Amino acid sequence: MAYADYKLLHIVQDGAVLTATVDAPPINVITLDLFGELARLAIELEADPSVLVFVLKSADPDFFLAHFDVAALVTIAEGPPGPVEDANAYHDMCHRFASMDKVTIAQIEGRVGGGGAELSMSFDMRFGVTGKTTINQMEVPIGILPGGTGTQRLPRLVGRGRAMEIILSGNDMDAETAERWGWLNRALPADAIDAHVTALARRIASFPPQAVRLAKHSINASGQPLLDGCRVETADFQTLMFTEDALVKMRRFLELGGQTRAGEMRVAELSAEVAGD
Repeated sequence: MAYADYKLLHIVQDGAVLTATVDAPPINVITLDLFGELARLAIELEADPSVLVFVLKSADPDFFLAHFDVAALVTIAEGPPGPVEDANAYHDMCHRFASMDKVTIAQIEGRVGGGGAELSMSFDMRFGVTGKTTINQMEVPIGILPGGTGTQRLPRLVGRGRAMEIILSGNDMDAETAERWGWLNRALPADAIDAHVTALARRIASFPPQAVRLAKHSINASGQPLLDGCRVETADFQTLMFTEDALVKMRRFLELGGQTRAGEMRVAELSAEVAGD
């Protein structure tokens, strides 16, 4: 897929890893134009079988995504009330990133807020920079509320009480707190985040694609009642176990030393060797 005609996103594909870098000066506000490009990218990415891992990052070291364009919201609010379903386009984009059969990673090196934070929460993983990454939900102080899935995703991510504090206070959350509360997977030194995310993306992309896709599908089912989620897991497990690729990889795991003391002491490295064969 060409991924052509993007002006605010710089897109590069390296094998099964696709990276999009937001470049919308001065502070990466999610204008209607940027929203349009992000939404279009989600649709194209969802349909692209060549991509297994997607990374979103920013060209601005101080801003990942500031928030949705408040000036655009003012213009909309000054007009006649529209149908509620019109607001679902942002939800659709977030749901698409959350549910697509690609692993989605947000590399958040600077400030992220409002709709940018909500979009980030729809990604499978989020990584930030110690002492720099800052998260803010600024909607309630200006008379609205997070309307881009935030009131629903945030409690699931950090718990109801902490979501209440983040949303109702409008205060900044630093990277260290975000990591401790589970909003960030990890807060890393500024000079380490790019290498960490790149290595993780490439490692995941080296694994059997169907296993990666169905693992995400099964994890997503964890939002269902336990027994229902376990049924999804069973179906996905059985789908994979009886593939020729799985049989070859499992045999290779044993050949390289799996289930031996020496092999199991280095199982992460051993499994990577299996994937590299």
